[in-house]
Amino acid sequence: MASTRIAVTGSTGNIGRAVAAHLDETGTRMRLVVRDPARAPTGARDVVQASYGDLEAATAALRGADVLFMVSASESADRLTQHRTFVDAAVAAGVRHVVYTSYLGAAPNATFTLARDHWATEQYLRESGMAWTFLRDSLYLDFLPTLADEDGVIRGPAGDGRVGAVARADIARSAAAVLAGVDAHAGRTYDLTGPEAMTLSEVARTITDVTGRATTYEEETVEQAYASRRKYEAPAWQLDAWVSTYTAIAAGELAAVTDAVQQLTGAAPLSLAELLAPGSHQA
Repeated sequence: MASTRIAVTGSTGNIGRAVAAHLDETGTRMRLVVRDPARAPTGARDVVQASYGDLEAATAALRGADVLFMVSASESADRLTQHRTFVDAAVAAGVRHVVYTSYLGAAPNATFTLARDHWATEQYLRESGMAWTFLRDSLYLDFLPTLADEDGVIRGPAGDGRVGAVARADIARSAAAVLAGVDAHAGRTYDLTGPEAMTLSEVARTITDVTGRATTYEEETVEQAYASRRKYEAPAWQLDAWVSTYTAIAAGELAAVTDAVQQLTGAAPLSLAELLAPGSHQA
């Protein structure tokens, strides 16, 4: 792998930045593809500017890269179009292998609406002619505490469904491990989860116990969930995404717990209690 150059996207965000840091520690030849170079990690030596939706700029940015670590684009109405354009750019640039951050249970009929975009992106990559590896991440463990409102209440139609949420730090470690020997992972899909599947009531109790911030879970109907979120005046696709985060949990589509993080990295994934503990390492 010494001669392989890896293009890394998302390095201005949590996961991409952590992956870049891991690769930098091992002296990997790396190029950071960013929308805003001013936000690139300090000390980065090879930084190029391009957005997913700009075919010409993205093709130029990826030229000379052998492997692409493709963090899914920010949620938007045209995210799938952006993804397809970027994949086209990778093909045109001569990239041979793409490692893509997908979503657990990605499918055309997934309850979580944005998981359908991930499935379509996976299919596009399968048909691209490039080698591929999919990291299907569960819900971010780091995201769970932010579900609580200013009163410490998590509200949503999740029922007693469970979620095997995974820490961003563990996703980054897993991605770096795959990129370190990418050929061995060609054509593989890894479901990345935490060590346990929790109900949102259990999540709330853990937040309370570990941090001292009183947190509870309050069940909503689907109708109540839409009504309570309309005040944000978000577009319909975003409302659907917000609510279906919970209904996907209720449907059992995020309950999986796998050993993929352990197998890829040699270390067990963080639990919510460990993540919230003072001094915990996070991505």
